Amino acid sequence: MPRKSLSRVPRFALAATLLAGLAACANYSGIQPGAQLRTPQSLGLDSTAQASTVDAQWWLGFQDAQLNTLIDQALHTSPSLQLAQARVRRAQAGTDVARSALLPKVNAGVEATHQLYTANGLYPAPLGGNIYDAGTAQLEASWELDFFGKNRAALDAAVGQAKAAQADAQAARVLLASQVARNYFQLLRLNAQLGLANRTLSQRTELLNLVRDRVSAGLDTRLELRQSEGGLPEARQQVEAVQEQIALTRNALAALVGQPNMALAQNLPALDAIKNIATASAVPADLLGRRADITAARWRVEAASSDVASAKAQFYPNINLVGFAGFSSIGLDKLLESGSRQWGIGPAIHLPIFDAGHLRAGLKGKTADLDAAVESYNAALIDAVRDVADQVASQQSITRQQVEQRAAQQAAESAYEIAVQRYGAGLGNYLNVLSAETAVLNQRRTQVDLAARALDTQVTLVRALGGGYSEVQPDATKNAAASADGQYASAPSDAKNNGLVR
Repeated sequence: MPRKSLSRVPRFALAATLLAGLAACANYSGIQPGAQLRTPQSLGLDSTAQASTVDAQWWLGFQDAQLNTLIDQALHTSPSLQLAQARVRRAQAGTDVARSALLPKVNAGVEATHQLYTANGLYPAPLGGNIYDAGTAQLEASWELDFFGKNRAALDAAVGQAKAAQADAQAARVLLASQVARNYFQLLRLNAQLGLANRTLSQRTELLNLVRDRVSAGLDTRLELRQSEGGLPEARQQVEAVQEQIALTRNALAALVGQPNMALAQNLPALDAIKNIATASAVPADLLGRRADITAARWRVEAASSDVASAKAQFYPNINLVGFAGFSSIGLDKLLESGSRQWGIGPAIHLPIFDAGHLRAGLKGKTADLDAAVESYNAALIDAVRDVADQVASQQSITRQQVEQRAAQQAAESAYEIAVQRYGAGLGNYLNVLSAETAVLNQRRTQVDLAARALDTQVTLVRALGGGYSEVQPDATKNAAASADGQYASAPSDAKNNGLVR
């Protein structure tokens, strides 16, 4: 290196030292997050409560082939899942963009101009006042030295957003499968209710014929006849209402599967043919690691924390190494001659000194985003705990209701048998038989509803428990409102430890 160049090194070192001193004046005091992450302990979760592990294909436990086919089709063709995957790819592209800021960049350029040089300008004759061709061909390189972690923090934020998008996609998958199962069980319920509604219509028809005979025999009045006649339209309306609900549920299933014209099998299984699946009896303490929506919210907290770190780094100097090498000449025929060579290399340092509060405003905005992300996480966690608790409470209540309903149905069935026996022995009339059968039909309707609710609650509890999702998430015990320096400095290391930064 020429001696003249060596003398510039101390000057650069002095300048860098001066800028570092000025950087110490970076003022972001008083701007800190205020929200705190909730922990399972703060919600009163029992650390000893454990739920059975939910399989990723939990619907297979119901042992219904048609349900399995519907869910498989939905998971492969649903536009909502395709949309979620597109968002994942978009977030991953953002990660690649952020990662590129850490690496050197090299550009090549070739320029050629045909120019009249002014006779009254910088260049004297013979250049001035004449037309010449000029050309430049060179490589340009730059590398931003990320001394203060601005670009690294931006990468960590992008990684957090990508991980959140992946968790959102898994949450959409669990939600879609549960929606298909719930609509399918709703269809089975309506199919069973349609059979009971048709039987009620037949019963009302028999009752009307019987009352007509009794009126003809002078045993009943026109009052009883008109009451019996009013029962038929009501029964037909109930049949029509159930058929409408069946059509709407079939349409909903077809839309979830992504095949609007799909035809379901007509021979649907009975509700009692569906096997029950094991679920939880309490809210598990490890709920945070089971639910994709909570994981996504936690990754957004990590991303927002890294955004704050990147905003703080904006207060410090921005140091770049730039260089170029190539050829430049007046006259294109001399462009590639050795005398046309040119090159240069040097640092570029930029330090914000007075920006009218722009950087502080930016940091305030990112800090507010962090608080919002933390509170969104807290809300997701509280809602998840409530969701599981609700489903557990419903499941336990339905079990108790089914016990009572079975006792009531046994009594109704027994009364019906006695009425039939008395009618056969000539000790009672057929009105008593129809009246006893009405009680049986009412109990069977309740039985169908409770059986369908039991299956529906199992599905919603499986969804509330995460639907088989399993993903290592960021440390959920870290306090988002800890000291600013410690909080923000730890975020990039968390991402590295989880294998996020490649």
